[in-house]
Amino acid sequence: MNSLVAGAQTSGAPIEEGTLAPEALPEPRSQGKLVLRKFLRHKLAMVSVAVLLLIVLIAIVMPLFWPYNYEETVKGFLPPSADHPAGTTEVGKDMVSQVLRGTQYSLLIALTVSVVSTVIGVVFGALAGYLQGITDTAVSRLTDLFLIVPQVAAAAILVKVFTGSWYVVALVLALFAWMPIARITRGEAMSLSQREFIESARASGASTGRILFKHLIPNMVGSITVNATLAVAQAVLAEAALSFIGLGVQLPDTSLGRIILENYQQFSTRPWLFFWPFIVLVLISLSINFIGDGLRDAFDPRQRRMKA
Repeated sequence: MNSLVAGAQTSGAPIEEGTLAPEALPEPRSQGKLVLRKFLRHKLAMVSVAVLLLIVLIAIVMPLFWPYNYEETVKGFLPPSADHPAGTTEVGKDMVSQVLRGTQYSLLIALTVSVVSTVIGVVFGALAGYLQGITDTAVSRLTDLFLIVPQVAAAAILVKVFTGSWYVVALVLALFAWMPIARITRGEAMSLSQREFIESARASGASTGRILFKHLIPNMVGSITVNATLAVAQAVLAEAALSFIGLGVQLPDTSLGRIILENYQQFSTRPWLFFWPFIVLVLISLSINFIGDGLRDAFDPRQRRMKA
């Protein structure tokens, strides 16, 4: 402190005792850095990120080196061994290669569902919250209509009609997953539309599209990110449920839910055929949910104030 005061006096600039020179003040941190710092301090979220990354890397890299293809039929109905650590299925397919392939498709479906449902929900919700009036009424009634439809039954019918390719399953699930995101976005858009920066943009003649995508949606990135993350976990379980009743992914595609369907009858005699895909499914779902919790805490300004 004495050196700072002496330096100021030497330069001829007076400085009050007990204050810091401008160059000694800490550099203000951006909101992104604050969010990242808070997220990195969330221990459970960090463990979940590590687990999820490990699962993704194994599912992508391991098939390149694994000696058995998921479509290849080997000798008989074998128990776990050095050659087949998870045994083989009833039709003679290596279980490890089956789980690897199923994990790839389950994650691909879940990510597609999350992206598509988030885009639909954010656009509809932002339009309803900003324009209000007849647009808000129309979007709200459409949301209510989709919410009262029995989703599993409707999804099963659509998948059956359009065949059970993985992308069909993903699009059908996304069709029934955007409503919660739209409702949350609508509420935030209504609140933000009353702020001064939105009023200024409107007064300057900015178009509706520019206000939505330049001002409104960027200021909702926190809730959008959290809900998109949680949508991945919900999509993993929804796809598994649909495939388990035989109305989801169809051959030659596969998924963790379909693998469970094909092997659950062996639960009492060869439980490992059921447990491997089930454990991977649970780990993926739990990891993504904990990551979502970490993101929610990181984006919550009240949490940041308490930790400041």
